[in-house]
Amino acid sequence: MKFKFLLVAFFATLSGFAQKGTVAGMITDKNLNNEVLPFATVLVKGTTNGTNTDENGKYTLTVSEGSHVLVVSFLGYESAEVPFTIAANETKTINLALDMKGVALEDVVIKTEPNRHKETTLLAEQKKAVEIKQTIGAQELSRKGVSDVATAVAKTTGITKQEGSGNIYVRGLGDRYNSTTLNGLPIPSNNPEKKNISLDIFPTDIVELVSIDKVYTGRITGDFAGGNIDIVSKDFKGIGMFRLDIGTGANTNAVSEDHFKLQKGYNVFGFSNPSNPKTIGTYEFKTLTMEERAPFSGSFGVSGGKSFNVGVSGKLSVFATGSFNNEYTSRQHGRVKGGVNGDASLINKDFETYSANGYNTNTTGLANIGYKINSNHKINFNSVFINTSGESNSEYFGYVADLANDRNGLIRRTKYEKNTLSISQLLGEHKFGERIKANWGMARNTIEGDMPDRVTNSFRKTDTGYQIISQSRPDNNRYYQRLTEEENVVNASLSYAFQKNQNEEFKGKLTAGYNGRSKTRTFKATQFNFKTEVPYLTTLVDIDNLDLFYNPENYTNGYFNIFTYSGGVDDPAALTPQRYTGAQYIHGIYLTADYKFSDKLTASLSVRGETIYQKVKWKTQLDPIGAKDVFEKNAFLPNAILKYEVNNKQNLRFGTSKTYTLPQFKERALFVYEEIDEVKVGNPYLYPSDNYNVDIKWELFPKSEEIISVGAFGKYIMNPINEITIASSTNDISFVNTGDKGYVAGIEAEVRKVIGEFSNNKLTAGLNASYMYTTQDLSSEKVQKETKYGVVFTNSKSGFTGASPLLVNADLTLLREWNNKESNIMGTLAYSYFSDRLYSIGTNFRGDVVDKAVSTLDFIFKSKINKNLGLNFSAKNLLNPKIERVQENNNGDVTLLTYTKGISLSLGMNYQF
Repeated sequence: MKFKFLLVAFFATLSGFAQKGTVAGMITDKNLNNEVLPFATVLVKGTTNGTNTDENGKYTLTVSEGSHVLVVSFLGYESAEVPFTIAANETKTINLALDMKGVALEDVVIKTEPNRHKETTLLAEQKKAVEIKQTIGAQELSRKGVSDVATAVAKTTGITKQEGSGNIYVRGLGDRYNSTTLNGLPIPSNNPEKKNISLDIFPTDIVELVSIDKVYTGRITGDFAGGNIDIVSKDFKGIGMFRLDIGTGANTNAVSEDHFKLQKGYNVFGFSNPSNPKTIGTYEFKTLTMEERAPFSGSFGVSGGKSFNVGVSGKLSVFATGSFNNEYTSRQHGRVKGGVNGDASLINKDFETYSANGYNTNTTGLANIGYKINSNHKINFNSVFINTSGESNSEYFGYVADLANDRNGLIRRTKYEKNTLSISQLLGEHKFGERIKANWGMARNTIEGDMPDRVTNSFRKTDTGYQIISQSRPDNNRYYQRLTEEENVVNASLSYAFQKNQNEEFKGKLTAGYNGRSKTRTFKATQFNFKTEVPYLTTLVDIDNLDLFYNPENYTNGYFNIFTYSGGVDDPAALTPQRYTGAQYIHGIYLTADYKFSDKLTASLSVRGETIYQKVKWKTQLDPIGAKDVFEKNAFLPNAILKYEVNNKQNLRFGTSKTYTLPQFKERALFVYEEIDEVKVGNPYLYPSDNYNVDIKWELFPKSEEIISVGAFGKYIMNPINEITIASSTNDISFVNTGDKGYVAGIEAEVRKVIGEFSNNKLTAGLNASYMYTTQDLSSEKVQKETKYGVVFTNSKSGFTGASPLLVNADLTLLREWNNKESNIMGTLAYSYFSDRLYSIGTNFRGDVVDKAVSTLDFIFKSKINKNLGLNFSAKNLLNPKIERVQENNNGDVTLLTYTKGISLSLGMNYQF
């Protein structure tokens, strides 16, 4: 009897297993011409039986026979419920088009814009992707009050931003180890000293999302060790919109000054471009008069987009945005020291008072035209124009060796810089059946970086006023530089999917691709040195109106003479600039195999081969005859990424790769670049580094808006490149391969959590932190053997410059909604911290130079009054910490630089039609 009962139960169980059917279909966007909705949630109501749509909007569910209700949802869309009845072994197709609901926050600028702006969507993409990357979208950027890309990436795990610039450090590795792309295509640098463009010139108005690859994949050029920052520009897909923005702001340091002074004569919109004097036979220089400004900033912007149906299945989408903003900055309560421990070098300076006023502008335009021919073919054209300018007036008062030994010296440097970036891209996506996909892109990038008049003047203060110091010709000078860089880029890839599983999904994919880039750079610089003749050195001058001394009449009368590095007024070559030119060609091919070995294990294996050619030619004050240097490199770069899905909420990931690091044009050109407290010179003997990388990461996705992750990474770098102080009369800084090897190791953690939801309120929090250890061998013998420079390292080992052992970012956001979510207020507190980080390596028995730890706190408030009108307010740098740089010597730290930046306040309004 017992056996009979068990047999009946067994067959009943088999029968129960057999009585199942399959429901499948596609989820699309009703508002966007039925665009597919990847990662939408599909659930059988009243059960835990559910799934997410794939990247093509498709889903498949196995359900028991009978009557059910299918629930389909996606954040920002109206949920849909569909009753259905299914029989055993039946396959039922249910396709749905979801309708968008009103957007709750200003964080998404366009009501019907792509959902990849949203944190939940990006987390879903991160969960499903094989590659190991981090992404920050427009929603998160808005919530944290981020206005530019440099600040955006500094909010992610393991990344910091260099103070006073848009340069970033990824896992303790600086500019040379990172790369930057726009929509996957490389973009040039606006700085002759840097490999990457300054990310703070990209306003978040033009950004859909920023993706950070910290684990190398074969589709990226192999010049990679820290990370690749990919800026994805906005691609409008909505029905239609038009928006206006206006704002104002102020910096507490700037408005508290009695006299906020900058040099007169520049266009307030940042398009001034003074040209070099054509002769030094006559005085042809612009004004040296200072003027007072009211340091209150302003901004305005306009954006609009519209989509048009073309034929039966085509769609044309057009989006454009233009904006202008300016900003007044001020460094106060400062001190600068150029030499320490009785250093008798020519840069030995101790400025007990340091201040710097600044005025920056950013004019941005973006146009995007997307033509979707049908569901299989799409072409996009992107055009980006960015013009930035910066005026500054820096004043250093105190001791200057041999010029102001009584601590009564004043050195003033005024500077105007203008950078104009133009990017044109054409991109295509094509599908040929279910298996074959092709992607291609081409771009033409140009950048013009101008410093058309950097002025340095030296004075000595007496009881009756100021006198000009003119002991050597460069004590008073005007410097002009111009950088022009042009780049052509081509990307192409073809993928083939193979081997379907029982759910008709492909288990594998092969991708072959090519990347090519051709870059040329021309850099010219001329410095005009103003040597005051001895009889006039005691003349009192008005430091705010130097035109009373430096003018055509006094020049004709012999009060001062003008020289360049090539000679004086009688030398026909006097106006010949210092210059260098660079050319770089990189061609790479790669083959990637992605394969899903089981429901849990997926692998991506890739091999990449590259040929690199770089040539630099120069003619400078260090080498008036001129010379050139060429290097070629062939690189074989394997990499592998593994993803193991522990369950539907947890992933384990592993990645390993080989990459390299190239020296930059400026670093290899025998060229001198002078600042007030340091001098940099190129090194023609510099050569590439090779890098070996490994990563492991665990991540948990408790809910659609939440993530918990922990990762570890390690890097082995052969022949690392560093900036060091070489033996010279001015303690010049140069770039050398400082040792045979170096190591980087660290751990990273991230938590995003919904703390609570009650009534119409929602409290969320985020925290990411990283701890890293860096070390490298230092060899004076290696440097002296491989270059013409001499150096004596203080220590035999050092960390990597720019590396902070501890990085922390945290934010807390409260959202309250009403009026059916058409109105809301949102407040966010955002905190960041980086521990002490190495600025430069100690040499000649001096200690390392270190940037001291800094904490920052920002408050961001946003309000949506109704569906059209929005207001926002921000208060940034609330803690106003002291920015401090010290040299850590055995007999105690010496402060080299210190100042505060003040609190920045802004108020804005937007109206959307």
